[in-house]
Amino acid sequence: MSKSKVAILRTSPRTVLEDYHRLMNLAGYQDVVAKDADTALKVNISWHFFFPGSSTVPWQLDGVIRAMLRDGYDKDLIHACHNRTVVIDAHLGERENKQIDVVEAHGLRNIHLYEGQEWIDVRDAVGDLAKKFLCLNEVYPKGFSIPKRFIGENIIHLPTVKTHVFTTTTGAMKNAFGGLLNEHRHWTHPVIHETLVDLLMIQKKIHRGVFAVMDGTFAGDGPGPRCMIPHVKNVILASSDQVAIDAVAAKLMGFDPLRDLKFVRLAHDLGLGCGDVRDIEIVGDVDALNEPWNFEGPFKNMTFASKNQHRIYWGPLKKPVEWSLKTWLAPWAYVASVAYHDMLWYPMNAQKNVQRVLGSEWGRLFANWGKVQADAEGRGFPDVGAVSPELIRIGLKHFIEGFRLIGMAVAESPEMKMRSVRNARAAQQQSH
Repeated sequence: MSKSKVAILRTSPRTVLEDYHRLMNLAGYQDVVAKDADTALKVNISWHFFFPGSSTVPWQLDGVIRAMLRDGYDKDLIHACHNRTVVIDAHLGERENKQIDVVEAHGLRNIHLYEGQEWIDVRDAVGDLAKKFLCLNEVYPKGFSIPKRFIGENIIHLPTVKTHVFTTTTGAMKNAFGGLLNEHRHWTHPVIHETLVDLLMIQKKIHRGVFAVMDGTFAGDGPGPRCMIPHVKNVILASSDQVAIDAVAAKLMGFDPLRDLKFVRLAHDLGLGCGDVRDIEIVGDVDALNEPWNFEGPFKNMTFASKNQHRIYWGPLKKPVEWSLKTWLAPWAYVASVAYHDMLWYPMNAQKNVQRVLGSEWGRLFANWGKVQADAEGRGFPDVGAVSPELIRIGLKHFIEGFRLIGMAVAESPEMKMRSVRNARAAQQQSH
């Protein structure tokens, strides 16, 4: 068995596109991502508003696409891939994070898994592998569905380096969460680590190839994946081992992957990847790993929302409250999340939290994306333009958007949709 490999490079806007090409080839992506199969670029949108470190950045998506086209991959076999949650508007997110700009500039397909895509029962997709699940059979005794189009496709995950209030850090393994669980994902939160391991088993079974390209130009510390303190870190990572890349990213942030990340330890022990950084082949700018960032992590300064999420899923509120999240009452939690994060925390804290990084070259590149051009050789962006104070919007338009998002959280909730389906069936029966 070959040794797990993780590539890491230091980068800058001036060389970022060339660096992504070099990074992916250092990690051996062409040995994993078949050229004759469709490839899904699984975009990460952890917040529909721009917040540095939270979601896939445009130069990450652009760098990956350019690298693939340069290496002979067929444009018609590459597509962006998005999932939906009841608290995140993927269409708003792809606009605010400028991901759709990249997709359209390259003329790629842009697929939202919840719109016109067929989903099939997981047992039909993976067969007897379902018997090995650590927790999903108990969470979903009636089964659950996965996108049919994933079967036989390559997938390249596009996470960022950041912390998470449920899993300590989040990266490649967590990026599969939204795309592989179609509804009621919050049911898995009490067993989130085991869930990520089960999802990795599924990915290894259904995908032609699995690869991850992680951006750490911005990195987020604190109660992520939203309410963080962003930092400029100027690194990018890639690997075909989802466990290994998450372990290396955790090591960079200052964590011990096998001790601090249960999902990494479980996957490592089951042989699904390597979570021991000592046994991972690091290539590229190897010395970057010797400069730990000493992040505080997600639990030191938790938000009001994250504290109560912990109380509900693992603390004293578990018995009296968690039951409601499996009934028609569940939308209360979605409304509470959107109201707190989008209409309270963001307008009160986003501007001051991100101020230090908006003036960086990366902040300026994001602000001027689409206005500044890559150099003739396609290496990167020698001119990143001026600082823009307009990236964080907190005016009337933002609050109007917030009310729309609250309505979306209720209307798009699986509980409300199930009630609508039942009511429609009942009306149809009465008409007959």
